[in-house]
Amino acid sequence: MALADELLEVLACPKCKGDIEYKRDDEVLICHRCRLVYRIEDDIPIMLVEEALTLDEWEERLKGE
Repeated sequence: MALADELLEVLACPKCKGDIEYKRDDEVLICHRCRLVYRIEDDIPIMLVEEALTLDEWEERLKGE
């Protein structure tokens, strides 16, 4: 199940309060300004800075799959 459009409209990066990009196929939210990737588990965005991956870490994990 995908995140609802209404939810995506109000979600922002918890660190910088900026826009985030939803990667539907990868089930993640990305803040390009902070270079952080927030996981989505069971249709729930995990929007905790301390739980986020860096964009580099996430890209490395994608290469390993």
